[in-house]
Amino acid sequence: SKLGQMTDLIYTEKELVQSLREYIKAEESKLAAVKSWANKLDALTRVSTSDPEGYLAHPVNAYKLMKRLNTEWSELESLVLENPSDGFISNMSIHRQYFPDEEDETGAAKALMRLQDTYQLDSEAFSKGKLPGVQYNAILTVDDCYDMGKTAYNDGDYYHAVLWMQQSLKQLDAGEDAVVSKADILDYLSYSVYQMGDLPRAIELTRRLVAIEPGHQRAGGNLRYFERLLSKQLIEMNQSYQPPSEEPIQLGTYSRPQDHLPERESYEALCRGEGLQMVRRSRLFCRYHDGNRNPRLLLKPMKEEDEWDSPYIVRYLDMLSNEEIAKIKELAKPRLARATVRDPKTGVLTTANYRVSKSAWLEEEDDIVIARVNQRIEDITGLTVTTAELLQVANYGVGGQYEPHFDFSRKDEPDAFKRLGTGNRVATFLNYMSDVEAGGATVFPDFGAAIWPRKGTAVFWYNLFKSGEGDYRTRHAACPVLVGSKWVSNKWIHERGQEFRRPCGLTEVD
Repeated sequence: SKLGQMTDLIYTEKELVQSLREYIKAEESKLAAVKSWANKLDALTRVSTSDPEGYLAHPVNAYKLMKRLNTEWSELESLVLENPSDGFISNMSIHRQYFPDEEDETGAAKALMRLQDTYQLDSEAFSKGKLPGVQYNAILTVDDCYDMGKTAYNDGDYYHAVLWMQQSLKQLDAGEDAVVSKADILDYLSYSVYQMGDLPRAIELTRRLVAIEPGHQRAGGNLRYFERLLSKQLIEMNQSYQPPSEEPIQLGTYSRPQDHLPERESYEALCRGEGLQMVRRSRLFCRYHDGNRNPRLLLKPMKEEDEWDSPYIVRYLDMLSNEEIAKIKELAKPRLARATVRDPKTGVLTTANYRVSKSAWLEEEDDIVIARVNQRIEDITGLTVTTAELLQVANYGVGGQYEPHFDFSRKDEPDAFKRLGTGNRVATFLNYMSDVEAGGATVFPDFGAAIWPRKGTAVFWYNLFKSGEGDYRTRHAACPVLVGSKWVSNKWIHERGQEFRRPCGLTEVD
């Protein structure tokens, strides 16, 4: 997910290409020397074999024959046995430890499928590289689409297997070259379509497979099974056979399977910029904010914009300078690791598919910039950061996301922050440290708000009411990054120490 580490791989690949070219040059040089030997000896043996006795009658020729066979052919043997690949193989071995593994490749494929779902992009748009804001000529071949489909199939995700196998077949039928055979694509596609419950189309695809490869190991048995199953269904439902649709299988042909997220549709609609609730209770304003006449903000007050009125969400402009952002990223990069979430049952931190990003934690002792940012957050919010968590830096690469979640702990997880001894997370201060070309919004499905990243700005909201009760409306998500790289840093502010800075309200929802 993290683009920072992936850009390192770009330069690694460039270095390996250079090493490969040097190897090719060495091989060509070696081959040229061997060819030169062959040409010279070819001319020589033509003369010598035309009259062997006459040739050897000359003492110089006799001597040179002895010399060639004793010395020069041995040198040629050594030349042929020389292996110019040693340098390239050595370079490969050094870099291989940093190469992505099978899990990384599978994760990247799933990221594309996640983007496909969230932003309702069909497989053809992806295969042709047609994404918002993208200028690069990035295409997926027949074999790429087949591998995508196979990844989904092996994961039991027949919905995406159908979409990508269909795209692979479409490009193959259009005349594109491929290593994979049509029979292999149809094999996966027909069974995946069957798993999606479309028996007529599964039968039609399997018949195509049998026509191409009559002796296919599974196709004949599958076809008979599918036909019996369909016949039984039609009799039970008292229906006649309807031929399958001739329309290509694309996004929307089949219903996407339900998953663990109840607000999946509204969440993804917000990520696309749809379903925004533009009606608010009051007008929204912008103003200068001096932190209740805080000395550090009097001469340079913060520019404050209302993002939402209830719950109250504000954005601060020019929160971080470009220099501060660069320093924070520089400090975080060596420490970035796969972000974790707290298991609500065990309280143990673990990785999860619904949070795909890399994160690092920075403390004031790391650099004066961190101390300055922490102080600025305290000045702006009026809340103490003494009991807050460390500054968390997160990088969401392409497909990186954090599905809808609460920042505060609920009643069913009372021990979530027990070891910190600072109470619950009362507020969230989120810094945007990059612009994002497409995707990557922070959305609140409960009331339909979408906040788009703007470099140098920050947003702030309270997770708890003044009574200490959780504000369940603050369930939010980081939408998948479609194009670009999203850098954020956040400060989770805790209850302890806020007793006189944010006194309790008179009701549960004050």
